[in-house]
Amino acid sequence: MNALKTTLVFCFVTIISFGNISSKEKSALIAIYNATQGTSWSHSWDLNASETTWYGVVISDDKVVELNLPFNNLQGNLPIELGDLVHLKKIDFFRNGISGKIPNTIGNLKSLKELNIAFNKLEGEIPTTITDLASLQILQLFMNKLEGGIPSAIGNLQNLQQLELYNNQLSGTIPNSITELQNLKELLISSNQLTGKLPTKISNVKQLEVLSAFDNNLFGTLPSSIGELTNLKELVIANNAFYGDLPTEMANLTNLKVLMIGNNGFQGELVKLEAKFPNLTQFDFVNTRETTSIATLDSED
Repeated sequence: MNALKTTLVFCFVTIISFGNISSKEKSALIAIYNATQGTSWSHSWDLNASETTWYGVVISDDKVVELNLPFNNLQGNLPIELGDLVHLKKIDFFRNGISGKIPNTIGNLKSLKELNIAFNKLEGEIPTTITDLASLQILQLFMNKLEGGIPSAIGNLQNLQQLELYNNQLSGTIPNSITELQNLKELLISSNQLTGKLPTKISNVKQLEVLSAFDNNLFGTLPSSIGELTNLKELVIANNAFYGDLPTEMANLTNLKVLMIGNNGFQGELVKLEAKFPNLTQFDFVNTRETTSIATLDSED
């Protein structure tokens, strides 16, 4: 009987010590470690120790809920097993050397709220499965080599507050569905190869505070609906091919602090615009086309 009790106690201790997460999740973590040269990480893992000791791994209720490995010298590709960590709420792989494509299995992470793989060497297209992450609030993929278009179903991410895709090689037009992101506060898509016009219904994004789309191939006149973005603090659309008069409705953007519209084809004496926005701290108006007509915004002066 005593031997039986000893055996039961030993089994219980074993479960407590080594039963912190499922074997599938542990295998996924090890796959990430191996695929990104874990032995060379700045802060590596002792695979013989409990996963509760592994740097950057946050476990709650026996589930992996966060992976925080920024500035950690991750090299190589993200494995498909990443999609097995279905309880993740946050991934932070910022400023590493991760290359290759984002695995399609990223779409399995339905609880994910923050995804930051910015400042790496990612290539290929943004997987369409990323638009399945309905809980996502922050998506940061800037400073990579991503190409192709912004997923057309990006509007599915109804909880998204920050969309940061700048400094990539993205092309195509801005999807109309982006106007369905009613909780979006920051849209940063500058320094890509995007073309086409700003969506007419951009005014639907009522919470937008930052719109940065400079250094692309965008063209056309600005939609008058832009004046309905009354929470806008930064409008940065320099270095594109916009043209024409600025809509009078822009005068409603009284919260603007940064207005960068230079190196386009806008018309008028744009230097007078600064007086329209008393809170401006940065203002760039120098355009590539010389005009002598008075800008529409100045018609009331």
